[in-house]
Amino acid sequence: MKITAVTYPQAAQKQTIFLPLMTHHPVHKQEFFSYLPKSFQDTLAAFAAENFHAEEGEIQSLWFQNGTPHRIVLFGLGDNKKWNERKHPLIARRLVQYAKKERIKDFAVCLPSDFLKDIKDIFKQFAINARMAAFDFDIYKEKQKTSRAVESIFLGSNAQAHSALDHAITEGMIIGEEVNGCRKLANMPGGDMTPDLLSHEALQVAKRTGMKAHIFDEKKMRQLGMGAILGVGKGSAEKPRFIILEYLKGPKNQKPLVLVGKGVTFDTGGLNLKPDQYIYEMHMDMAGGAAVIHGIAAIARLKLHINVIGLVPAVENMPSGSSYRPGDQLKSMSGKTIEILNTDAEGRVILADALTYGLRYKPDIMIDLATLTGAAHVALGSYCSAIFSNNEELRNHLIEIGKSSGDYLWPLPLWDEFLAEIKGTFGDLANTGVKDRYGGASHGAKFLEQFAGATRFAHLDIAPRMTANDSEFLSKGASGVGVRLIAELGEQYPEL
Repeated sequence: MKITAVTYPQAAQKQTIFLPLMTHHPVHKQEFFSYLPKSFQDTLAAFAAENFHAEEGEIQSLWFQNGTPHRIVLFGLGDNKKWNERKHPLIARRLVQYAKKERIKDFAVCLPSDFLKDIKDIFKQFAINARMAAFDFDIYKEKQKTSRAVESIFLGSNAQAHSALDHAITEGMIIGEEVNGCRKLANMPGGDMTPDLLSHEALQVAKRTGMKAHIFDEKKMRQLGMGAILGVGKGSAEKPRFIILEYLKGPKNQKPLVLVGKGVTFDTGGLNLKPDQYIYEMHMDMAGGAAVIHGIAAIARLKLHINVIGLVPAVENMPSGSSYRPGDQLKSMSGKTIEILNTDAEGRVILADALTYGLRYKPDIMIDLATLTGAAHVALGSYCSAIFSNNEELRNHLIEIGKSSGDYLWPLPLWDEFLAEIKGTFGDLANTGVKDRYGGASHGAKFLEQFAGATRFAHLDIAPRMTANDSEFLSKGASGVGVRLIAELGEQYPEL
């Protein structure tokens, strides 16, 4: 897909034109309208006045004959008084999904003038979300949907200087492509995306983007004392790996941003086997790891002048004669012992070693992304991730970045009271709540905080956003959560 910034007169010459409109903003009062051929204007104004009310989700299409057929499609955005920031990303997605459905390969789009006050950001966000909407995970289908692909989009505006707009679109395309790369990784079946295969994917991404990559095998992890990762992974024939990505393009004295992603390539729950209704999508339990890999890839492709480290502990959590058991005591790299009460709370266990390793880089900020708990999903629903932080200022900054990037975050408590509930009976920490089964998302976050040292730390429980919702105008499967947030975080670091 190619997206190009054009002027209104150029957009008016295209054979297919998409016009998103709000109620109380009739088409004939739009700035773009005056650039249409006069023979189109009266017909379009009369048709819209009688047949189009701009209600949210409404679509009307009108054909014109002017030598060659022309089509103008009106898209309703709803009442401008009820508009909010969460609806902005859906515009591009709706247009692309409609074009795919109608097999329209090329179209021009002119957004309402009210949206063009911060035109560079609008064009960037349009490119991100158009790219996301174009994605289909159909590599396992006999007949793939190539015939439905959108090839060109022309973004019209009244701006004459387009170099800045072209740059904004390029940035958006990069981020959108890496979001889709994350979605592809997370959608891959567990049999085709084992810990070893995930590490090879990380190596390929690093090679493509000019990053350094290191992969630790079992022997190296044993030397480092990563007993938590090794303990979770020992039940599977697929051996664990520890993935390290280094993007060091900032000043030498700049403390790095360390990102940690949960990489459970398939989670059966271990000996505490998941019920059938929860096990199907567990090949996506490495969505946090995929977000870290492709989020840093986006930072590298954007050529940001910062230092970033990505850490992904990759395991498969399987039941077998060699599996770790409820009651086992795993000695983590930090020296703390972890008392296993439930083998299905494995994500926090492997992240313990990854966070401990992350402290070696002396980070300014350390953030983990993990599909950690169903409790976060129950608490928040399916439209935002949970954020926990030991630093209120960092938490608030990340929430604002979530709003502007589209990877929305909502705060949940990380109070000291939760620490008493995860104290082990025979070990230092238990991997689930001992005294209270409620507050499971906070239990997991408080557990992880114990391995973050004194650094500014945030835990993002992305379980609520693991898969896309029907109302998001995206193909089914992984949502790619986290990549947009990481890219924007990179742009703002180290000012945070």
